[in-house]
Amino acid sequence: MDEPASRDELQARPTSPCTRVCTLDEQNVCLGCLRTLAEIVGWSRMTADEQRTLIKDLSARRG
Repeated sequence: MDEPASRDELQARPTSPCTRVCTLDEQNVCLGCLRTLAEIVGWSRMTADEQRTLIKDLSARRG
C-alpha cells in the first residue's frame, strides 16, 4: 500500500536558483547563484522546505 503524500511532497518545489553562470571560486562557491558545490550537488535531494530556506539564505549572501 502506498503511503500518503507528505505535506512537503504536496507543495510545489521552488525553481532552482541556477543562473547558468557555473563558475566556482576558490571556496567552491558558484559565482552565478552563490551556492556552494555541496548545495548544488544536493539540491535535488533537498526537501521543498530546505530548498526554500536555501533560497532565502542566498538572498542574504548577496547582501
